[in-house]
Parts: sequence; structure tokens; C-alpha cells
Amino acid sequence: MAHGGLGAWRERLVAVLSLLAWGALAPLSLIPLALLVTAAGTVFSAAIAAVLDGIPPSAAILGRVAVALVALPAATVSAQVCVRLHQWRAAALWGLAAPPESPGEPVSPLLRGLRFVLGRDAWTAVGHSTLLGLGGLAVGGVPVLLIALGAGGFVGGLGVLVAVGFTPATAATGVTAPVALLILGPLLVGGVLWAAPWLQRCDRALARRILVDSPQVRVRRRLRQLSDTRSRMVDAAEAERRRIERDLHDGAQQRLLALSLTLARARAKFDRDPEGARALVEEARRESRAVIADLRDVAQGLHPRVLTDHGLEAALPVAAARCPVPVRLDIHLDERPSPRAEGVAYYVVCEALTNVAKHADAAAVTVRAERVRRRRGDLLRVTVTDNGRGGADPRAGTGLHGLADRVEAVDGDLFLHSPPGEGTVLTADIPWKA
Repeated sequence: MAHGGLGAWRERLVAVLSLLAWGALAPLSLIPLALLVTAAGTVFSAAIAAVLDGIPPSAAILGRVAVALVALPAATVSAQVCVRLHQWRAAALWGLAAPPESPGEPVSPLLRGLRFVLGRDAWTAVGHSTLLGLGGLAVGGVPVLLIALGAGGFVGGLGVLVAVGFTPATAATGVTAPVALLILGPLLVGGVLWAAPWLQRCDRALARRILVDSPQVRVRRRLRQLSDTRSRMVDAAEAERRRIERDLHDGAQQRLLALSLTLARARAKFDRDPEGARALVEEARRESRAVIADLRDVAQGLHPRVLTDHGLEAALPVAAARCPVPVRLDIHLDERPSPRAEGVAYYVVCEALTNVAKHADAAAVTVRAERVRRRRGDLLRVTVTDNGRGGADPRAGTGLHGLADRVEAVDGDLFLHSPPGEGTVLTADIPWKA
């Protein structure tokens, strides 16, 4: 118990130190705003002076314009430096890392420099730096102030008592205030330690909202995802094309060739050996059924007919029947989602069941499909749970990258929970009207 209490206070101390760092960084974050106000003020004063002094402008007016021309780029550049510092702090403390910028079209160094100084990202950085600075003063400055007051009051009160010599006889001669400071000082510091976790949560929420979840960062993240997804989808499409070509060549094409040879033999025997010709025709009929089955398997891997005609509720049992692991279906759909959502969900289930059969070493699988109602738009949630060995790793080439790409292509989300030895839970949230 004591060890746990010591750990909790250590965490509170770390939280206080992070807040102090934010409070110390807050004034630096407000420098871009001060420079911007300076630039605006000098331009306004130069304009007033030009109206009053007339044309040509005086040296004082030109000097104010020069100050504005220096202060404006200094504001945007310093704002981007401050935002980088906040990003580094958020990544070091909580792992909140903004996605890297997507490479755009090649431009000249001059245009790149102008965009860096006066582009949209530069002005966005000024706003973010200002918000982070004000938040640092409010959330990080309060602990700094309270700790300074508490520690300073304690040291000052202790110094006064040491100087005057505190005794019961001198208690009524004016040392009540130092004694109060001795008591209130540790209380203030302890109050900061007590409130530090809550203040740190505010710090983290603000950093996430500005540095990770802001509209600009979401767009940049989306562009990066689309760029990565496009490359993987092209590779996946090429691999799928080769698979279909291989399946047709090794399966249906070879069977059709054998069927053609069998019919040619039957034709040669038609006049001189009718019974043998009849046997070859029967063999050709069986072979044609096998060809149809092969073609049906190839088409089933692309988009099953039952999914188009009857929806996901009828198609999932077909996918479950092909899985060598026993599958329990739990489907709760009051109506059919969009055809695109059904296709993505069916693909997720088929690929997940294939992964379970190949890698999970599971004894049972549960597939659940349900409709999740939300104000921002309903979701088709598909969950595949197995009791296998777990430890699924998207980097191990088990098809999870392809699943994520397919789901993200319709603005959905894919979640994987696979602790070693505890099975795997794969969840896909697909927009109902994708």
C-alpha cells in the first residue's frame, strides 16, 4: 500500500513538472501574437502618419514600415517553431504525434519560402501557438503561481520566525502572519500536487485538440492515409488480378481443355463405338460441372451473387460454411445497408475467417453484425472474435493492411485487439450509407 501511495505521488510530481514546463513555454508561445500586434500597430501608425505628413513619406514612416515587414515574418516563423516545440512535448509525454506533411507538387525555393512565411500553415501556426500559450498561462501558470506563493511564503515566514525568535511570549507581538505562512505554504504546494493529474488531463486534451485533432491536421492525416492506401490498393489489385489469372489457368482453363479433348474423342468414336462415345460424353458432362464449380469459386471470391440478391444476412452463412473452424453467427440488422457497406463488411468477414483458419489455431469463431445508431450517421459494425492464440500483428503480412485499406476507403475504422494467448477481436465500423 505504501509503495502504491509513493508511486501515485511520484506520478503527481511528474505531472507538476510537465505543467511547469508548459507554463514556462507559455510566454514563448505568445511571442508570435505580440509580434503580430506590433506589426499591425506599426502599419496603422505609419498609415496615420502618412495621412498627416503627406507624400513623400518621412524617414520615421519608412522605419515603421520596415519594422512591420520584419515583425510579420518573425511572427509566423516563431509561431511554427513554438508549435514544433509543443508537438515534441506532446509526443514525448503522451505519444500524441501529428502525421507528417504529405509531399505536394514540386515548387521553386522562392515560392516554398513564401508559403513557409505567409502561407496558410504559417497563419494556422500563429493561431495554434496563441491558443497553446493562453492555455499554458491558465493551466500551467496556476501551478507555477501557487507553488511560488506557497514556497516563498513558507521560506519568508520561516525567515521571519528565525529572525525574531518565536516563543510563546512573542506570539502576540506580530508573528502570527509568518506562522500562517508556514501553514498555508505547504497546503498550497500540496493542493497543486493534488490537482496536478486533473490539470494535466486538461493539458493533454488541449494539446490533442489543437495538435492532433484540428481540421488542418485531420486533412493532412487523411491525405497521408490516402497516399499510403492508394499504393497498397494498387499492389492488392495487381495481386488479386494475378490470383484470378492463376486460378483460371490452373483450374477452369485446364478443365476446359480436357473437356474439349474428351468431346473430340467422343466424336471420333461416335460411328464405330457408340457405347464408348456415350461414356466419353458422360465424362464430358461431369467435367463441365467441375468447370462450372471452378468458375463459381472464382466469382465467389469477387462478389457472391447471394450478397447482391439477398444481402449480408444471407451471405454471411455462406462465408461461415466455407470456414474449417466452427463459426457462430450473431446478426442483428433491421434493414439492408448500402451495397458498398455490405461488400466491405463481407470482405472483412471472409478475410478475417481466412486469417483465423490459417494463423489463429482457434477452436471457435463468432461473427457479429449489427447496426449502431449515431447522430452523425449510423454504422454497420462487424466483429469477428476467436479464441485462438492471439498476438496478431498487422506488420506480419496477415492481410490486415488490406482490410484496413478496404475499410478506410469508405471512411470506416478498423480496430484490432489481440493480446497473446487471449484470442483476437477484429472490429470494423463501416458507415451505414457508405
